[in-house]
Amino acid sequence: MYEHTFPNKRFKLTAQFLKKHISPNSNILDLGIENPFSKIMGDMGYHVENTSGEDLDLDTTAIENSNADVITAFEIFEHLLSPFTVLQSINATKLVASVPLRLWFSTAYRSKTDMWDRHYHEFEDWQFDWLLEKTGWKIIATEKWTNPNKKIGLRPILRWFTPRYYIVYAERV
Repeated sequence: MYEHTFPNKRFKLTAQFLKKHISPNSNILDLGIENPFSKIMGDMGYHVENTSGEDLDLDTTAIENSNADVITAFEIFEHLLSPFTVLQSINATKLVASVPLRLWFSTAYRSKTDMWDRHYHEFEDWQFDWLLEKTGWKIIATEKWTNPNKKIGLRPILRWFTPRYYIVYAERV
């Protein structure tokens, strides 16, 4: 059975940001298949529907046909070749999206075992802002946070104070 705990810092901070900007009982279309955070949003009182795992670069039908008030996209856009197309296809008036930031001391994530679990984009904050603005979104609020780990080395030390995640609340212009 699902417990009301957050598995990590990212989920906790994402939930706080969402609660600050999106009222409970909102209808949300969460881009990507159902995942642990979809369930957390449901437990927070949001009505959440997920896309079905279709390739959003090729098929935006679920997004275009959605009647959701809010679209959420947590660590999705970095996997797409064309996030521009997806962002343009959204009919909802509110968007909450997070992306991993490009780190100068680490290359983009690339799974060696899963060809779909790779980052085509890792953004700098200004790049993601520009993408949103160019696709008709007005940025209302943003936050960044780090992703420290307990490993030893230079990169783990840098992760303690270098922001890794960027989250944005935007409204359709």
